[in-house]
Amino acid sequence: MMWRNRFNAAVWCVSVRYLSVNELEVLISREEIAGRVAEIGKQITADSAGEAVIFVGVLKGAAVFLSDLVRQVKLDATFDFIGVASYGNPSEQGKVWDSTGEVRLTKDVDRSLRDKNVILVEDILDTGLTLTFIKRLLLGHQPQSFRVAVLLDKPSRRKLAIQADYVGFTIPDKFVVGYGLDYAEQYRNLPDICVLPDVG
Repeated sequence: MMWRNRFNAAVWCVSVRYLSVNELEVLISREEIAGRVAEIGKQITADSAGEAVIFVGVLKGAAVFLSDLVRQVKLDATFDFIGVASYGNPSEQGKVWDSTGEVRLTKDVDRSLRDKNVILVEDILDTGLTLTFIKRLLLGHQPQSFRVAVLLDKPSRRKLAIQADYVGFTIPDKFVVGYGLDYAEQYRNLPDICVLPDVG
């Protein structure tokens, strides 16, 4: 998702030095991620009862999670992508991006979802504003079934009552990067999920 963790670096130019991997606190290791993704894949396989599924990943943050997840699913499966941008205001500290609920579509799916079994794949669920927007949008495509898989859940920031069907990890209210999640387009390629200090 664009402006992950609700921080718009292009608008609010808070300078943070790029930290090396050794300077970051690892919140969830690559081994823990791999194990949990495999478990979710098995659960999706069992729940789908042999029916084909279409995974829809939210750009850009969910791309890594999606690519690992689909390889753990023993089904006839394919995937597509959707893109959104969210808007909001900085917190009193001027660092944390707090979504106001204004969300717009930047890329729709490329194929029909009508009468398909759709699983939306998102990197992080926090306020629920963006996920609610995407869910309504994709349900408008009239899929046969609709489920949500998120890598991370941050319930302390929830503004709307929405839950995922599959959750990798529940985390505290900290700014996290790695495994697809970014800070100003940095850190996406880290294999672990790390806490970025001095943000949030």
